[in-house]
Amino acid sequence: MATSASVSNLFHVAPHDNARPLALARWLEIVAAMVVMIVMVGGITRLTESGLSITEWNVVSGILPPLTDTAWQTEFAKYRATPEYRLEAALGGMTLADFKFIFFWEWFHRLLARTVGLVYALPLAWFWIKGAIPQGYKGRMLGLLALGGLQGLFGWLMVQSGLVGDMTDVSHFRLSLHLLTALALLAGLVWTARDMRTLARDPAAKPAPLTIGAALVAGVLFIQLLLGAWVAGLNAGHAAYDWPMMNGRLIPQVDWSRGIIWTVTHDPFLLQFLHRWWAWVAVAALVWLARAVRKTDRFASIAVHSAFGVMVLLGIATVMSEVSLWIAAAHQLVGALTVAATVWAMHSLGHSDGIARQSKGAG
Repeated sequence: MATSASVSNLFHVAPHDNARPLALARWLEIVAAMVVMIVMVGGITRLTESGLSITEWNVVSGILPPLTDTAWQTEFAKYRATPEYRLEAALGGMTLADFKFIFFWEWFHRLLARTVGLVYALPLAWFWIKGAIPQGYKGRMLGLLALGGLQGLFGWLMVQSGLVGDMTDVSHFRLSLHLLTALALLAGLVWTARDMRTLARDPAAKPAPLTIGAALVAGVLFIQLLLGAWVAGLNAGHAAYDWPMMNGRLIPQVDWSRGIIWTVTHDPFLLQFLHRWWAWVAVAALVWLARAVRKTDRFASIAVHSAFGVMVLLGIATVMSEVSLWIAAAHQLVGALTVAATVWAMHSLGHSDGIARQSKGAG
């Protein structure tokens, strides 16, 4: 009986009065920062064309890189069988040292993904057992865990798309799905962390609602991020290196012979053009959002203004530097920070709107 009671106590879930929203907020913010980092490393992986250097997904054994010359030669042989090597890399005379460079970035990207999963899953289990998760939030916490797993699956499906037929790159559709799912995870982490901080100040606080205005801003930003992902996936950043003109023209020459849908989703000149100029629609939307929360959350307003301002400048610099690796990587990094700042402001807008509705109802 004593043994049975001990086992029962071990798996006993504490009551909700042990909720620790501030600790949860700090943990979620750490995970969010790691997601921002992995987005940047993912950008470097794409820019260095490293994504297809590891042709298998070994969850456990893949944690360690090759440790012997024989192991390196085995991995290099696997890469030499890919269409990317046969049709592109081999033409440049790739050496084993060159292969080790691209292998590192893909391996590091995957290692970070595993680390993010552990840093989220293990504390989640601990908080769950201790009853530290506030009532009504367990489903959301599990949803974020599932979204992280789904994002990893999309990453492998993306890699697989570049290993078949005569593909020398991954599918830009799958790349955009992989990236946007990571940014959706980032958004969910930031939003939930803000909810936790609100609960830490007021235990009776309700989750912040998503306002119509905030949803419209999110939609505009989503389109810009989608266009950016397609530009990256199709190497469309190399379509023109001047700004604001494109190869000396304000509106580039576009071949519409394959139809509107194919052209809008595949033509590198049109996609760079759309990514350049939809950015200003996104800027207008973000300025509105920043001004809307200026009085209630000045720091969120400053974060939004700073993030999109730097992102625009880095976008122009990426083009004019002929897609310099580190400038382009910084552009993607600040893009992720812009998402985080935008979600922060959207949450603040919803929170203040919720308070206003409650006050009006009480009156």
